[in-house]
Amino acid sequence: MSLSDLAARRAKPRDKPYKLSDGGGLHLLVQPNGSKLWRLKYRFAKKEKLLSFGPYPLVTIAEARQKREEAKKQILDGLDPANEKRTARAQAELEARTTFGLIADEYIERMVQNGAAESTLSKTRWLLKDLAAPLETRPIKEITPAELLALLTRIEKTGRRETARRLRGTIGSVFRYAIVTLRADADPTVPLHGALQAPKVAGRAAITDERRFGALLRAIDEYDGWPTIAAAMKFLILTCVRPGEVRGAIHAEFDLDAAIWRIPAERMKMRQQHAVPLSRQALAVLEDVQPISAPDGLVFPSIRTVRRPISDNAMNTTLRRMGYGKDEVTSHGFRATASSILNERGYDPDVIEAVLAHQDRNSIRRAYNRATYWEQRVTLMQDWADLLDEFRTL
Repeated sequence: MSLSDLAARRAKPRDKPYKLSDGGGLHLLVQPNGSKLWRLKYRFAKKEKLLSFGPYPLVTIAEARQKREEAKKQILDGLDPANEKRTARAQAELEARTTFGLIADEYIERMVQNGAAESTLSKTRWLLKDLAAPLETRPIKEITPAELLALLTRIEKTGRRETARRLRGTIGSVFRYAIVTLRADADPTVPLHGALQAPKVAGRAAITDERRFGALLRAIDEYDGWPTIAAAMKFLILTCVRPGEVRGAIHAEFDLDAAIWRIPAERMKMRQQHAVPLSRQALAVLEDVQPISAPDGLVFPSIRTVRRPISDNAMNTTLRRMGYGKDEVTSHGFRATASSILNERGYDPDVIEAVLAHQDRNSIRRAYNRATYWEQRVTLMQDWADLLDEFRTL
């Protein structure tokens, strides 16, 4: 006879545990302390076993009966319900320990193994470990699009629209890594595409007027601060590379006899080695900085130690001390200056793009460019250096 809810509620404790049967092996065990526990007696592989379904009335009679039927179906399928329960509990515990922070750490380590640049790693750590800190201990399968949107909009409301979009993309990369390693089922950043405001695009501040740029060149020549910084700025302008590539330059990368600077792939934004033709003026800068550089290390070391490069903000800070505002010129803007002036003077745009190490999207054309533009680049870099000397006299 099936057990009624009234009988279950009225069951009083006795000196010893006793059972109230509901049929099909399901019974309610009443303990001397008054607690009541649903249990199922069943046979599997010719052995009698017990399976607990939880306490009454937290687990209702209807729920206990449903669990009994599910267990019977597992037995028919050749599965032991007790083993299935232990497996499910272990899986749940594993998923609870598989947090976003754990997967993010693995993702960053994978980037390290794949040779990502230190600047890229630093930005990724900042995004995932600092900005995404609220997700650190959250089980990755439990994170929802709504939760991510709340995090991203908080950042967006501070005016950092581009940062919010980058964070969304980086979080999405972590989820895609979790999916391919079978620890997540979906990427909750996908529904958020279009949910964030577009960033306000602002180009790098740069001086493109030849006369005004000549005045800046004279100011750098006359700078009486730490000489490494002035030398680094001159070299940056002469070579048209990115500030980080100059900051990290080491003597082993230079072939002074051939007048070539070979920047290794791991220090380039596009992850491909970039060869820079050195003009006579660029070689002169290297010669001038030799006495204060690290003999076998950094060409442009910090003021504090030759084992570290000048800081990433050293050149911009120097420009501010010279009286140039951040909306007027930045060290990264020197590339825009070169591109604007050289294009305006009629130089081949493809050669200019090669000088700037801008990668062509077409792989065949990209290979062709690398094969044919070297001589033109050598000529262009010397022309550019000569133009800079001319600008100083304007």
